[in-house]
Amino acid sequence: MSAPAAWGLPRTALLDGRRYELNTDYRDILDIIGWLEGEKGADFSPEERWYIALHLFYRAFETMPPASYAAATDYLAEFLAGGRREEGRTGPKLLDWDQDAPLIVSGVNKAAGCEVRALPYLHWWTFLAWFAGIGEGTLSTVVGIRDKLRRGKRLEPWELEFYRTHRAEVELRPRMSDAEKAERARLRALLDGRKGGTPIDKHLV
Repeated sequence: MSAPAAWGLPRTALLDGRRYELNTDYRDILDIIGWLEGEKGADFSPEERWYIALHLFYRAFETMPPASYAAATDYLAEFLAGGRREEGRTGPKLLDWDQDAPLIVSGVNKAAGCEVRALPYLHWWTFLAWFAGIGEGTLSTVVGIRDKLRRGKRLEPWELEFYRTHRAEVELRPRMSDAEKAERARLRALLDGRKGGTPIDKHLV
């Protein structure tokens, strides 16, 4: 099973002979990415994060048989990548959808010629196409400097000056350590009045 061709804008998925409606607006997908890669899913295991992501992506996920979960996960992964099979990542990431949101929005708005946040609906693949159309600007500068720093390459004088004056934007915020995650989970449990366990279901309603 593979995602539909990139010429289309799929809103449904056919899995094991059954068709499921999808949440395909770019805001829905950024929320899913936040669970898979961002701080939203910091308290959960990879399996739990994917379970939440599937529930958020497939509108009738509660009716999906567990035997289809693997196919559903593959489809979601391809959908996130714009219909392509993503190769494994090499090295640290250079972009953070949350931290870099202001720069991404500015670039996408310029490529789209409109304020995308004001659109009532925007398919994720259309958003990705506009994202790919972002040319030279602050975002490309930030990502370029991150890449040079990651590879230990020398910065140009203007890049060094930019880095010094925009250090908070250039440096990706570190993820929480395991100890910090455990403490955060403990505090959440106390606030929620729980004695233990993983509060997955509360995020799925």
